Amino acid sequence: MKNSHILLEKAEKALLPIFSGIDTQVKSNLKKVLTAYRDRKVGVQHFASVSGYGHDDLGRETLDHVFADVMGAEAAIVRVQFVSGTHAIACALFGILRPGDEMLAVAGAPYDTLEEVIGIRGNSQGSLAEFNIQYRQLDLTIAGKIDWNALKTSISPQTRLVLIQRSCGYSWRQSLSVEEIQKIVTIVKEQNPHTVCFVDNCYGEFTDALEPTAIGADLMAGSLIKNPGGTIVTAGGYIAGKADLVEAAACRLTAPGIGSSGGATLEQNRLMFQGLFLAPQMVGEAIKGTHLISHVFDQLGYQVNPLPLEKRQDIIQGIKLGSPEKLIAFCKAIQQHSPVDSYVEPVPGEMPGYQSKLVMAGGTFVDGSTSEFSADGPLREPYIVFCQGGTHWTHVAIALEAAIEAIN
Repeated sequence: MKNSHILLEKAEKALLPIFSGIDTQVKSNLKKVLTAYRDRKVGVQHFASVSGYGHDDLGRETLDHVFADVMGAEAAIVRVQFVSGTHAIACALFGILRPGDEMLAVAGAPYDTLEEVIGIRGNSQGSLAEFNIQYRQLDLTIAGKIDWNALKTSISPQTRLVLIQRSCGYSWRQSLSVEEIQKIVTIVKEQNPHTVCFVDNCYGEFTDALEPTAIGADLMAGSLIKNPGGTIVTAGGYIAGKADLVEAAACRLTAPGIGSSGGATLEQNRLMFQGLFLAPQMVGEAIKGTHLISHVFDQLGYQVNPLPLEKRQDIIQGIKLGSPEKLIAFCKAIQQHSPVDSYVEPVPGEMPGYQSKLVMAGGTFVDGSTSEFSADGPLREPYIVFCQGGTHWTHVAIALEAAIEAIN
């Protein structure tokens, strides 16, 4: 363990200037959250909950306004009824798209769990394809970048919605910056101003000073057990953007005529308010962890994405481990240094919505939370492990020391 300890100590010293810059970013985003709480006069009365239909839930309605303010959006819905980020995204897609419309993915293939939603894998049970909604995608360039030239002529009159996946997901590409998303929106709107620019914002919240809806995106969605839940929200997701589009998505979550007016918050209001307050700090710690992982494994000779000193656009760090044995060993080491279920041994298995078997280390307080420190990867070449989250970067360092020893 001595060599890995020395390696980590050197990495920590080298990254101190970057860590300081991350703290500055945290301060900026936290100020934005505090301003929204003050402007909307958040008080203890907003922590109360309404049962049953959830009508006139003051806390829920205020949280929606706060969330929209923070995200630079006209409106937002923040709901525990969203099962996952994928569910929130699906509600947005089904809320906007109609038979005969086309959806264009502009950042290559979408995340695995969206493939069955779209209908490009599986039996199309209730998928967009089953509703005669067409799908097309712009593949990335050989260098793994957006094909900007192809994008300039890609929008047709039938292209109702453009899907912009901010995070790399399980692909080996750079996650999109806010500036790149803004460029995509500009190019799309020049061709057809009526095409909806929709961002899958999972893993990206609070990694920059602005969110996609603040720079021109029409709509975005994400999960509350990722960045904006601050590691303490127990379930749910959000959709934010233009008011009419948010309401259209809300009608898919609930029902036409109910929309955003229903949905009991089940005594979760305080956690969601508090989680949003904690989110900038938690995201900052997670970003520090990604820099540390990248720096150490780059020194060990592994390919890493992003590179050690690159600005982060999400809280994911990829490492090409090169073999299933190393992928499994890495995840076992992370699990052993998790606060929950440290005695459990990760084994590859099927996961709903995914094409390949996955091995996952997720000893988190909230099941499946990727804002807490976790690691996973599909059992397919080139056997990449994706590390996410981290309540504090020192936990990442402790677990990482064991992971290095496990695979070397």
